[in-house]
Amino acid sequence: MHTLEAKNLCKAFTLSERQRRTQDVQSKKKIAVDDISFTAHSGEVFGLLGPNGAGKTTTMRMLATLISPDNGDVLYDGQSIKSDPIAIKNRFAFLTTDLQLDKKATPNDMFDYFAGLYHVPSDKAAQRKKELFGKFGIDSFADNKISKLSQGMRQKVSLVISVIHDPDFIIFDEPTNGLDIIASRDVRDFILDMKAQGKCMIISTHLFDLVEKICDRAAMIVDGKIVVNDTLENLMQGQSLEDSFYDIYTKYKNK
Repeated sequence: MHTLEAKNLCKAFTLSERQRRTQDVQSKKKIAVDDISFTAHSGEVFGLLGPNGAGKTTTMRMLATLISPDNGDVLYDGQSIKSDPIAIKNRFAFLTTDLQLDKKATPNDMFDYFAGLYHVPSDKAAQRKKELFGKFGIDSFADNKISKLSQGMRQKVSLVISVIHDPDFIIFDEPTNGLDIIASRDVRDFILDMKAQGKCMIISTHLFDLVEKICDRAAMIVDGKIVVNDTLENLMQGQSLEDSFYDIYTKYKNK
């Protein structure tokens, strides 16, 4: 079994004078993530749920070693991201809507380029391309320039190239953001397929219905803190996740 553990993660950012004016704050420091801990296991989908600005994306970027925590650590099967980040990067996929594809390239070009970056053998890369392009219907536009593709098509290409190397851990930040109903369903089905294959899946989102459909457990983040972390059944307690979150959020803000 694979395990990803976030241990007491903390991250603060320095605000410019303009940012302080915009946010109407005096402090030069903004605490984005405040002592966050949780554990995710293979064969399940763990969700990070919270409003915009809660600290979800900062947390996900620390998990993916894109930014370093001020304090705390992330362990992949017990191995710290501080010990050998390059080796750990080969074990996970990170998908974000911020991923920028070369608009002059084609999906075929992007796949081949990233397969080379991950040192995927040519025979395995060809097999993965056939499998993944077929699953997401990319074959029909594989030789079209990225600039000509819709947002949904680009997201599919981004998803496919992020998992070229068949990683054990998959980290998705807002995986269905900006997608239409069909593309969102394809991404959702892919996440559930990866769960069935025993991958360790972590997603961040503000979409309650997505969490209800795919997550086994979830943590709710407010103001950079985890205010609750439990199974979906315990979180919902017979009501919708949206209603449950609102109750938890209101109780937290009023304490």
